[in-house]
Amino acid sequence: MDTIFIILGSIVLLGIGLGAGYYIRQLVMQQRKSSIEARLKKLVEDSKSEAKETMLEAKEKATRILDEAKNEEKERVGQLRKMEERIMERESLVDKRLQQFDQKEKDFELKLEKVRVIKAEIDTAHERLNKELERMSGLSREEAKKELITRIEKDQSDDLMVRIKKLEQSSMEELERKAKNILATLIQRLASPTTSEITTTTVSIPSDDMKGKIIGREGRNIKALERAAGVEIIVDDTPGSIVISAFDPVRRHIAKIALENLIQDGRIQPARIEEMVDKASQEIEKQIKQAGEQAAYEVGVLDLDPRLLTLLGRLKFRTSYGQNVLQHSVEMTHLAGMLAQELGADLAITKKGALLHDIGKAVDHEVTGTHVEIGRRILQKFNVDQKVITAMQSHHEDYPYETIESIIVQVADAISASRPGARRDTLENYLKRLEDLERIANSFEGVEKSYAISAGREIRIFVTPDKISDFESRELARKIAQQVENELKYPGEIKINVIREMRAIEFAR
Repeated sequence: MDTIFIILGSIVLLGIGLGAGYYIRQLVMQQRKSSIEARLKKLVEDSKSEAKETMLEAKEKATRILDEAKNEEKERVGQLRKMEERIMERESLVDKRLQQFDQKEKDFELKLEKVRVIKAEIDTAHERLNKELERMSGLSREEAKKELITRIEKDQSDDLMVRIKKLEQSSMEELERKAKNILATLIQRLASPTTSEITTTTVSIPSDDMKGKIIGREGRNIKALERAAGVEIIVDDTPGSIVISAFDPVRRHIAKIALENLIQDGRIQPARIEEMVDKASQEIEKQIKQAGEQAAYEVGVLDLDPRLLTLLGRLKFRTSYGQNVLQHSVEMTHLAGMLAQELGADLAITKKGALLHDIGKAVDHEVTGTHVEIGRRILQKFNVDQKVITAMQSHHEDYPYETIESIIVQVADAISASRPGARRDTLENYLKRLEDLERIANSFEGVEKSYAISAGREIRIFVTPDKISDFESRELARKIAQQVENELKYPGEIKINVIREMRAIEFAR
């Protein structure tokens, strides 16, 4: 029972608690609602107050902007009025100037009309004067003019000729001085060796006993070497050396390499000799290619055909009066390049023309014709620029000078060939060759004088125009050429140049 009362009491108390909690919750909710409504009301009142203030500020700002716009409008109106006043002033000034210009134009027309009238009067008077002069002199106007010119020419011709001659002489002296300065500077800038080559090569041997092996039984080894290499082997009493003699530098070099390899190998017999000569020939071909590439690289000509470089390398084993042709071409290219820079010529064309000017000498023993003609054909075959061919073809004056580059190449060739020690020839032989050429030329009737030039490669013959005609000059050149061929021995070609001309020379003293 007690338990039941306790439970019932608990239930009653729980109901009372629930009712009290609900009532309290309703009170709290009512208070919150009243608080929210009060806050909302305050927010609405604050918003209305802010809206009123904003409207007032907007009205004030609009009023201020309107006032500023009115003030700005007033300023612009004032500026426009000032501009209008200035324009009106300028228009007035322009009208005044136009009126002045019109007045000046009228004055100018009046003066021009007066000048025309005066000119007509002068022309009329001049015509009357000319007619009176023609009547008094008995000569027409053209006849009098010719007579006056003739007299002036006759009286002043001597003076004119003297002045022209002085001008020509002073110009030539100045040009010669400048040319000498340029050439002297070029020669000083290029310092290259000028040693000439000889026709023999010396090979060192370890001992004199090796001479017997090289000669072989009954001379069969030395004969095999001479036959295979095309040279002459000289074994004499000179200690420690053997001499190889040949005019062809390629053969001498092949024989030298083969002999050195045989000495080093120690097995010297005919079969071994032929094998070594073949190997030496192959090595020389490699050296030829390298020499051509090195020469082109040294002078800065880098766009040549490889086959053309091989032909260029063959010039390493060609000489002209003892001067190495490849070395001469390289030296000449440097000189031509410096000259081209001094004179403003085409540097690339000049260098190529100088480097390839003697390319025909690489095969002139295999192909007929002069080395100039052979060189032209080679360059045309390899599609070399025609400007380069034009530059190289005149270095022996076989062709006329068509460009400044051709003149530069010829000058560089002459400088390189004439440097002291560049070419080897005894003075006696040189003078004798020149004397023989002049003797043959002077032996023909009608020859006034002759000069051997270009180191004996050309002879210029001056004939008497009264005794020799133009046709006879051609025939004379042919006869002299035939006699030179029959009587003299010389390398290359000799140009026979017969000159027939009439000159009028006067000297003012």
